[in-house]
Amino acid sequence: MPRRSVMFSPGDRPELMRKAPATGADTIVFDLEDAVAPGRKAEARTAVRDVLSDPDFDPDAEVCVRVTGTETYRDLEVIADGGADFDAVMFPKAESADAVEHLGDQLREHDRPVPVIALIETARGVLGAEAIADARPTDAVAFGAEDLSADLGATRTDEGTEVLYAREKTVAAAAAADVDAIDTVYTDFGDETGLAEETRFAATLGYDGKMAIHPSQVSVINEAFTPDGDKIAWAVRVLAARDAAAAEDRGVFEVDGEMIDAPLIAQAERVREYARLAGEWDDQQDE
Repeated sequence: MPRRSVMFSPGDRPELMRKAPATGADTIVFDLEDAVAPGRKAEARTAVRDVLSDPDFDPDAEVCVRVTGTETYRDLEVIADGGADFDAVMFPKAESADAVEHLGDQLREHDRPVPVIALIETARGVLGAEAIADARPTDAVAFGAEDLSADLGATRTDEGTEVLYAREKTVAAAAAADVDAIDTVYTDFGDETGLAEETRFAATLGYDGKMAIHPSQVSVINEAFTPDGDKIAWAVRVLAARDAAAAEDRGVFEVDGEMIDAPLIAQAERVREYARLAGEWDDQQDE
């Protein structure tokens, strides 16, 4: 399932966690890290456990828990051992493959061998991006520009040139490891135009989705990662031509005067996947 929008919900706010699926986000993240004050961590663990163990809480979205960076063992003791049902874990400030593997070992010990979304948001994390993405438990890498900037001592700018290298390295590492790449948050949740522009830019870099900090951002992000009608029509033609060529045992074919190779077929399949998620692809188009 594609992760176009990955929205955070504070772990100590059960009323917001219960409302999170209604935002339309592909992935909802119940946050025990940045969104929770140090003195409320224990309360947040209990709240997350209670929501995720409630049989009436049955969202269509992927449900992820962002564990704390320093007390993961305690997070899992309360949540995993407490009967909570979750689909993935987000690991903050991932800096090495060993750290991700260790988290994977902990999850298996608690009988919760779920995928890990590794957050690359420190200088060490950027330098280790390839190994982090390649780690066995990793199913996605997410880029955190705000924490990275603080770690670097960089000044955040509207252009984002101070984090562009790290942003590109993260998505390249994800592509090389064949895992999802999720772009950084856009902190001004009142600026829909700026969010849409930055999300489209992230898509051109190769990102699969973007993190959100407010429900109002979800629809903007989803729309930016949803193919438009022209792109869907192109994908339909490419995939139909591919099937026709395969039936005739032809390895080479063209669409709209363009020779189609494996990367373009993969792009068409990606368009189909995202269009299906948005309800914009009719299965009859595959016939």
